[in-house]
Amino acid sequence: MKGRGVSIYLRPIAMTDPGRGPGALPLVGGWCWFSQVEVLERGRSALVVPAAELDAAALARLCGARGDFGGLGMDRPRIMGILNVTPDSFSDGGQFLRPEAAVMGARRMAAGADILDIGGESTRPGALFVDAQEEIARTAPVIAALRAGGLDLPISVDTRKAEVAAAAFAAGATVLNDVTALQFDAGMAGFAARVGCPVILMHSVADPTSMQDDPRYGDVLLDVYDALAARVAAAEAAGIARSRLAIDPGIGFGKTLEHNLALLNRLSLFHNMGLPVLLGASRKRFIGTIGAEAEAAKRMPGSLAVALHGLAQGVQMIRVHDVTETRQAVNLWQAVTRREPR
Repeated sequence: MKGRGVSIYLRPIAMTDPGRGPGALPLVGGWCWFSQVEVLERGRSALVVPAAELDAAALARLCGARGDFGGLGMDRPRIMGILNVTPDSFSDGGQFLRPEAAVMGARRMAAGADILDIGGESTRPGALFVDAQEEIARTAPVIAALRAGGLDLPISVDTRKAEVAAAAFAAGATVLNDVTALQFDAGMAGFAARVGCPVILMHSVADPTSMQDDPRYGDVLLDVYDALAARVAAAEAAGIARSRLAIDPGIGFGKTLEHNLALLNRLSLFHNMGLPVLLGASRKRFIGTIGAEAEAAKRMPGSLAVALHGLAQGVQMIRVHDVTETRQAVNLWQAVTRREPR
């Protein structure tokens, strides 16, 4: 399709209905399909066009199956279980701070999760900096104990510090999840390139201590997309293969409730980058605000609603606290949306 300008964004309108017309195309080789695309451009009204009008390169980005990420196929929804080995995380701070509690919690999660995400520094709004050695002391022994106990699931380390990442990988981590998309620590990109590990690049602004201080965007959807595209380019320039990258729009990180909703509403735009997409919205403040639940640990129903919305947009990975409940919800969602054999 010929563009109307120099910066055009293509959002496939994701569908899961079993009634697919003759023009339906597979969305990123997954469980959704699309036959129309919303064309977005700064300063102009959105335009919906038939997918048949796209050029070959655009179709390849939107239809092509995503490769494995961290040893996981992206042809079905994947659940990432959150294990915060911290005293101050917003919903489960202190619950897994003791190593034995963390190991037990991880083993319980492993029954329903496809990958575990272990972090030793809270990145909630207002969280304070944690020294690298303290973060290592919280995370590396837990990862090592899980590996020693025979856990073979992929383990991602949620950190923005190269020193912490190195210790985690020495202990048995296999994926790097950096909430600053390799921007906080100048040595992180080089470490990831040397190790050759899969990397999740998340969008965020400022620092946890100030990220919620009146965040502003010209167009949050397109601004976040452009920022992630720039970080993908920077990662590739640092020697990290594109096939090892995934992206996360960073729900709740430097974003208001309205910003979060705008991103969720058109989440399928991020497939246009040609990479696996992770959604991490579990228990976040906007869920409590809309769902009238002040206590983060009681936001599981709202978190499930957002996670299933992400799956309906074709998102391949969802990062959650409530693994067992999410696994049940995903299994049911897959069963009722699965196309019947002809």
